[in-house]
Amino acid sequence: MRNLAVRIFLFACLFFALCSCGKSDRHYDFKGRVVSKVSETHTLVVDHENIPGFMAAMTMPYPVAANVDLSGVEAGDRIAARVVVNKDGDYELTKVAVTDSSHRQKEVNETRQLFPGEEIPDVELVNQDGKKLRLSDSRGKTVLLTFIYTRCPMPTFCPRLSSLFAAVEKELAKDPKEYARTRLISVSIDPKFDSPPVLRKYGLAYLNGDEKKFEHWSFAVPTPENLKKLAQAFALVYEEEDNQIAHSMSTVLIGPDGRLIKEWNVSDWIATDAVAAMRQVENAKN
Repeated sequence: MRNLAVRIFLFACLFFALCSCGKSDRHYDFKGRVVSKVSETHTLVVDHENIPGFMAAMTMPYPVAANVDLSGVEAGDRIAARVVVNKDGDYELTKVAVTDSSHRQKEVNETRQLFPGEEIPDVELVNQDGKKLRLSDSRGKTVLLTFIYTRCPMPTFCPRLSSLFAAVEKELAKDPKEYARTRLISVSIDPKFDSPPVLRKYGLAYLNGDEKKFEHWSFAVPTPENLKKLAQAFALVYEEEDNQIAHSMSTVLIGPDGRLIKEWNVSDWIATDAVAAMRQVENAKN
């Protein structure tokens, strides 16, 4: 059985490892099962085998070279391809070929990732106080939303995202008017474990024990069905194994009209980036 801890660790280190590559492009043989296809971004989410010298076996999204035709690739297909990593650390799949389509799903489950300007799904969540809320409740405010889970063991994943949000919270609180026009939401990807009391305890650790700040920064959990809707909208990949969850990262900026403005898919952004983006939205309204 694949060791999830190793998989999460390698996924966290991916971006750092790639940046240390040599001057010439590197190539790796690639085999796996297509979990979903994101046509708009020409990306495949693949549950792939171990790639010696590059990546442990895991499920994650891979961009595909622009000259590769994906019209014949569907969810459930087994594929063989080549991973090309350039000197800047960027990587993509080339020479994608379907090797087995016998497990192809009757209805292709193609991820519908949102693009800037599109309306986000208005799903229902339950916050740290056990109260129901919908994303539409924040209409009229600029919202920064991310995905975490309280048991996440990797410091460069959920703990870092929550620390970044804490820094954003602190900066926005300096201006009462700005604070009133914005909102932060941390959505758990662990509905089985992250109950409202668990989220409340987790949130207070990042809010310095100040319960009043939950009015501005909510920690909430969706049903598994609603989590899938959000994951599809924001190209979030998550997989539970051995009592932990391997996942990608997605932080999104939502405008007062409930439409997607910007997305960060890694944790290498800093708090000032998000605050500046939120202020830009507010300034555009005036």
